[in-house]
Amino acid sequence: MLYVLIFFVIFLLLGMPVAFTIGISGAIFFIQNQYVPFSIVAQKAVSATQSFPLLAIPFFILAGNLMNSTGITPRLIKLATAATGHMSGGLAQVSVVLSSLMGGISGSATADAAMEARILGPDMISRGYSRGYAAAAVSLPSLITATIPPSMGLIIYGFVGEVSIGRLFAAGLIPGLLMMTFLMIAVSISSKKKGYKPVREKKATFKELMIALKDSIWAVIFPLILIIGIRFGIFTPSEAGAFAAVYALFVGIFVYKELTWKKFINVLDSTVEDLGAIMLIISFAGIFGYGIVYDRIPVVLSGFITNITTNPIMLLFIILIFLALCGMFIETTALVLILTPIFLPIVQQVGIDPVHFGILMMTIVTMEILTPPVGVAMYTVCSILDCPTEEYTKESIPFFIAIISELIILALFPDLVLFLPNLIFG
Repeated sequence: MLYVLIFFVIFLLLGMPVAFTIGISGAIFFIQNQYVPFSIVAQKAVSATQSFPLLAIPFFILAGNLMNSTGITPRLIKLATAATGHMSGGLAQVSVVLSSLMGGISGSATADAAMEARILGPDMISRGYSRGYAAAAVSLPSLITATIPPSMGLIIYGFVGEVSIGRLFAAGLIPGLLMMTFLMIAVSISSKKKGYKPVREKKATFKELMIALKDSIWAVIFPLILIIGIRFGIFTPSEAGAFAAVYALFVGIFVYKELTWKKFINVLDSTVEDLGAIMLIISFAGIFGYGIVYDRIPVVLSGFITNITTNPIMLLFIILIFLALCGMFIETTALVLILTPIFLPIVQQVGIDPVHFGILMMTIVTMEILTPPVGVAMYTVCSILDCPTEEYTKESIPFFIAIISELIILALFPDLVLFLPNLIFG
């Protein structure tokens, strides 16, 4: 397996796409191991995608793209502005709340960040925000989508680790809202120092808030419908994805009446592109994962880490720091597919709940799309706003402090994560 890891690192440094890095380095294991038939490469590549729970991914991607094309986003912006527009750094506060609302729609942090950069970014810059601050304010809150259902990352983690996706969805609500609170505090403190003004002169009246809520209610109740439906056995997580797609079609055609045939074709195009990239990584990760299990890497690494400490909290922080370092160089989906089978047995061995670990893991690995050197969302937003990455990195420090503070609290107080899933599912 040593040769596999060496080639894996070399391919990453050469800039090879992550999917092919995983696939080719995984195939090298079979080439240099004469006791394993090479035909297993094809078998593992195909079998990795042959799973009923994975059906949730294309359905939720389709649902998210549909809902983004039905006029829901402008209505959510109106609601977020009514709720927070009177605060210091009004547009940055709007971005934080909008990400919390969009978490239940897009399920993708990169898509959320790109959308907000195009809609809110230029307006923030025209109002005197620095480009770096505007880029940080529209990209870092997108991390909330890693926890608020339906998160694509939680679905993949649940599939790989055989963890209840329904419990993961329920567990993501409180951490998502807590992250929103921490980020709003960071915006309030930093924007006051920089003198960024509110969007509105006065706080919205209760009537204005109710009107804005009524206009966007179809999006706001979406995550709750999913959790309730899964809890009461109306549908499985995979069937929930199919329901979400039908729900999005219903909203677009009959409620807002903004989903045209042309928009629908564009939605299908973008869904196929998104799904193709994700499924290619999942397929090739099946090849790579076989070598990890064959050489008993999880067992060896488990023994090594537990020799350092068996204290659950210390062990959890060691693993999270390792995940943060790996995430700086490896794409999020690939990281979850490769490392979940390794670390999940270790944390379960010391009594850490897999749902608790899943929320922390997905937050920390998704955060890396917002950091150098391979931060996809970071480069996307900086490109849209014509912002140097150095300026973005400097201005994003208060936001990262807020996110890390929230992660520490969640790690120390697991009941914040587990309260809702235990309440709903027992």
